[in-house]
Amino acid sequence: MQIGIDSFAATETTNTLNGKQNAISIQKLLERIRRADEVGLDVFGVGEHHREEFLDSAPHVILSAAAPQTKNIILTSAVTVLSAADPVRVFQNYATLDLISNGRAEIVAGRGSFTEAFELFGYKMEQYDELFEEKLELLIEIQKNEKVTWRGNHRPTLNNQYIYPRPLQDPLPIWVGVGGTPQSFLRAGNLGLPLMIAVIGGETHRFKPLVDMYREAGRRAGHSAEKLKVGLHSLGYVAETSEQAVEDYFPGYAKTFTRIGKERGWPPVTLERFKAQNGPTGALMIGNPEEIAKKILAHSRALGGISRFTFQMDNAELSHRQLLKAIKTIGEKVAPYVRDNE
Repeated sequence: MQIGIDSFAATETTNTLNGKQNAISIQKLLERIRRADEVGLDVFGVGEHHREEFLDSAPHVILSAAAPQTKNIILTSAVTVLSAADPVRVFQNYATLDLISNGRAEIVAGRGSFTEAFELFGYKMEQYDELFEEKLELLIEIQKNEKVTWRGNHRPTLNNQYIYPRPLQDPLPIWVGVGGTPQSFLRAGNLGLPLMIAVIGGETHRFKPLVDMYREAGRRAGHSAEKLKVGLHSLGYVAETSEQAVEDYFPGYAKTFTRIGKERGWPPVTLERFKAQNGPTGALMIGNPEEIAKKILAHSRALGGISRFTFQMDNAELSHRQLLKAIKTIGEKVAPYVRDNE
């Protein structure tokens, strides 16, 4: 199982328009990517948002800056908001990253958990699913073919157009990032694409019927089991003790998700609800190294086996020092335990 980190490149200042402070935040993120590589983690993902509190509107640029500073770690989007992007440019950006990183780039294509990109780039929310399906179709066509002929409803027609540059990897890996809609799981299975499931609350095992649906759809479409990989992205943080982990993580988590909850109609975060979701079957992965390693293995068994697990840590106002230490602990204690016991 691959173990990694996902980041949304959160700002580290209340004055989010402070360019100097944001530059420092980006440099700290690059240091965290270097640390993840140094301690032997397998993958580092950068999300895509178009909000004031995040600096990841161009994740491929951040990953390209990290590429020459790292040696082995996979550099991926987490996720690329494909519905509001041009698949040609997405492919070109990540093919270029693949060349810069000597074959370590990946794309996780999804629709994103926020909606700002639709209005920003002139798309209609009521075409949410139609946009993604069409653009994923084109992205896969470009992945497979240097010369592309294609016609759709949301992009100019391509007639025997050559798409350059081509990546070092053949093919450039494309995963599908999903939340919880059955249609998304079925689509990924029919296409034979690996699946990255974002689980930010509730109980992880509730996704098992959807994972089974994905694998069965892939099997019926003639795809091998090796192609039908499942990854899991969860909110997480590791400290020396479980008590310390909760003490470090909860205040910032509560602040962040209470703020987001006001936008989405969620109830305010309470410690009681937090602890319930941080229990043995809950989606939150906050605890000591052995506890979290065992929980990753339990989640993998509950879903019939997973190929990748990534921690999303920088949404709880943790300090750079805390994040660096957690990454080191995950690389030196959590990942080896998982690999030795899966």
